[in-house]
Amino acid sequence: FESNDKDFLEDLWDRIQVLSNNGWKVDSVPKPHLSFESQLVSGKSHPISCPEQPSGKEKHKAELKYPRRLHRLNIFPPDKVEMQPIDRFVVEEYLLDVLLFFNGSRKECASYMVGLPVPFRYEYLMAETIFSQLLLLPQPPFKPLYYTLVIIDLCKALPGAFPSVVAGALRSLFDRIADMDMECRTRLILWFSHHLSNFQYFWPWDDWAFVKDLPKWAPQRVFVQEVLEREIRLSYWDKIKQSIENAPELEELLPPKGGPCFKFEDDGELSIELNTMVRGKKTVREIISWIEENVIPVNGAVEVVIQTLLDIGSKSFTHLMTVLERYGHIISKLCPDQDTQVMLIDEISSYWKNNTQNAAITIDRMMGYRLISNLAIIIWVFLPFNISQFHLSDHPWEILRNAINKTYNRISDLRKEIQSLEKNVALAERTNSEYEAAQAMLGAMDGEPVQAERSGRMKRLKAYADRAKGDAISVLESLEAKEALLARALEENKALFISLYKNFGNVLTERLPPVSMEVDGQTVNRTNYNTGEQVQWCLSTLGYVKALTRQYATEIWPHMERLESEVFHPLFRKA
Repeated sequence: FESNDKDFLEDLWDRIQVLSNNGWKVDSVPKPHLSFESQLVSGKSHPISCPEQPSGKEKHKAELKYPRRLHRLNIFPPDKVEMQPIDRFVVEEYLLDVLLFFNGSRKECASYMVGLPVPFRYEYLMAETIFSQLLLLPQPPFKPLYYTLVIIDLCKALPGAFPSVVAGALRSLFDRIADMDMECRTRLILWFSHHLSNFQYFWPWDDWAFVKDLPKWAPQRVFVQEVLEREIRLSYWDKIKQSIENAPELEELLPPKGGPCFKFEDDGELSIELNTMVRGKKTVREIISWIEENVIPVNGAVEVVIQTLLDIGSKSFTHLMTVLERYGHIISKLCPDQDTQVMLIDEISSYWKNNTQNAAITIDRMMGYRLISNLAIIIWVFLPFNISQFHLSDHPWEILRNAINKTYNRISDLRKEIQSLEKNVALAERTNSEYEAAQAMLGAMDGEPVQAERSGRMKRLKAYADRAKGDAISVLESLEAKEALLARALEENKALFISLYKNFGNVLTERLPPVSMEVDGQTVNRTNYNTGEQVQWCLSTLGYVKALTRQYATEIWPHMERLESEVFHPLFRKA
């Protein structure tokens, strides 16, 4: 919500001009320049020319190398910040410096933020600065959790002032939630739910009870629904229901209460028999033979086996991990290709339909065990049922983000391992060369053979040299293996993004109206929301496309030429 009238530098320069006209009188900064005022007055001024601005890939690289420190959020009206024009910039820099230098010590950070050496109140500016960092795109300077904890500590340090400022900031952001970037919405949901969990989940929900009467796709209604769902993850259903007792209308937005939905709870001889075999610790080979003889001929093998194994592992995540470790081979045998893996994801989603967190975690764990591929997840996310939920729920997007994150993390880990191995190879080769040089020096001195008493040292040096050679060979073999894995992972990553954008292109082509639309062109307030469902679906989907593309731009750029020629819809660039 930056001002549309002036950019950052223009605004700063105007305020400096005002400061100059006022005789450079400012209370928020020290004045060491006074000792050198005569030299500064007589100094020579120099013109400054603006270099040509990069674009495309060069612009992306420049933004990574020289990130902008602050994208200002004008959350509060100007009259809330009672200070001289230049003081806003000075105090912002103070706050950003404190956040930077105390990023590992949240309590010290909060302590220094409340004690800035300025003679005026700045709680509103402090809130705006922290939220501007929390919601900074493409990513905040530090983990969002850091800003969450700092806000919590500031609320405790200034109990009479800061909590009301934070509440005012949230209300202002909530009123403009429809104009907010999808990535920022997700961060705000995660922050707010975590924040409330530290304050007994207290919030005047009756102020937002009106969202119940909005269409189910209205951004404000979806925001409240997602916050409540995230709160349940951090607490439990009855506790969150109790927290909204002053707004009983919002109970409709709570997710269903209950545990797993086991299809064979009351009936299912094959499921009972499989359960008995697992409890009896039958071997994987025996269970596979039983499945081939008794389940597959009857059809529905994936349904029976997956539902039963999920039920056995439903007690806790430890039980789930044990089931996957012991019987993962059974799942891989039943679901060897993308089509059957899509069926597998469908069974997980069905079993945990009342608990989206467990569904997402189970899919993520199975992807970690290579039981589900990222391409299968892409296919599942773009099934008709999930497509219809793109603007109503974060659930399909959460699973999609987890899949992309895990793929990206595998590549990042391999790159780090290869870099470490390359250093080890260089070290082993250098060590080997040093030992060989030392051996040569001991073996002959000025062309004369070495004396007999030095033969022991020569043997030890030879052993060191042989060991260094062995280490170098071993590290080289590991390096070659890791490079092969990286090449495979990069190919998987390429296939992932091409499949992702092809699917985006297909669904957007089907649903986008014939006249081009502005992604951020809808301005919605709390009283007259009238955006149609199809338009909101398009806005939400394009918003997620924008967020995902921005977040993984570094991995996408190498494939841009193919994506441009084969995949990209014109509105992708607009998004």
